[in-house]
Amino acid sequence: MPRTKISFATCNLYNMNIPGQPIYTDQDGWDEDAYKKKVDWTASVISTLSADVWGFQELWHKTSLNDIFVKAKLTDDYKLLIPGNHTGEGIVCAGAVKKKILVGDPEWIKDFPEKFKLRSEGDDDQTSGISVAINKFSRPVLHFNIRPRSDGKIISVYVAHLKSKSPTKISAEEWYTDDRNYYSKHTENIGGAIATIRRTAEASALRMILTDEMKGTDSPAVVLGDLNDGQHSNTVNILTNQPNYLLSGFYKGGGDIDLYTVGTLQEYRSQRDVYYTHIYQNLKESLDHILVSQEFYDNSKKRIWAFNGMEILNDHLNNDDHKETGTSDHGVVKATFEYRPI
Repeated sequence: MPRTKISFATCNLYNMNIPGQPIYTDQDGWDEDAYKKKVDWTASVISTLSADVWGFQELWHKTSLNDIFVKAKLTDDYKLLIPGNHTGEGIVCAGAVKKKILVGDPEWIKDFPEKFKLRSEGDDDQTSGISVAINKFSRPVLHFNIRPRSDGKIISVYVAHLKSKSPTKISAEEWYTDDRNYYSKHTENIGGAIATIRRTAEASALRMILTDEMKGTDSPAVVLGDLNDGQHSNTVNILTNQPNYLLSGFYKGGGDIDLYTVGTLQEYRSQRDVYYTHIYQNLKESLDHILVSQEFYDNSKKRIWAFNGMEILNDHLNNDDHKETGTSDHGVVKATFEYRPI
């Protein structure tokens, strides 16, 4: 029978690397016991949520994702999307897709678009010029295509992990060491600003890629990932294009290049915002998102897939014991849609 539902999920793997491999400055990494707990917990999450399409962040080694799906006994069902040479030297986004719906080969996008610019001489006499020289994603963006129905459109899926809110380390910069006494008291401020600028640039670059693909094409698109910002942040607003969530009736809304946050779609269903995927210093935030094009928006005049609901797995965030329990430090988000074209 033709597929009547499609589901997407995003999960930050919390520095998933094989035992004994270094992670950042930690030369020892995970020990065997901690690694086993991480594999067991993540496998249980994947089995429980059972999404058709998975987006993962913070994968250090290809073997780790394979171990997870072996533990979950799902290797026959999913195609794992991992760079072939990924063996612990850095972090990438990865994916897993039900084999019957994957179309073509995945790609990892490292470079910003060739015509990407963040430069201005100022838009009035009081505004000074600005120029940001960033040309690569901190974490390569995974892109792949799926076709859930043999008679349906191809859906373009992006898995992203934008620069974190953690202040960029600047203590080794020459200008910093030349005047350490002064700049040492501004470390958090300047580092935080650099991180924000980098994350904003990455959002803009990904937005350019999405616009070039979506504009005038009616091509369905989905973005999964740890975007390290809330659904109303400037970063996410750049990615979504701030669509108008038209609530006056079906078949009237939708925007050609707009993306709709599943968190907002769920709020309209539940009348409450109970959506958080990360806790830092007791602040609960929604950093992990599923963004969908107008083809997945109920009130769109070009709807193909209707929103069925969102699930959040986040109880494990209530205890800061992720290394001891094998849990992620992020919540896991799943969204389901059913085939209901206009």
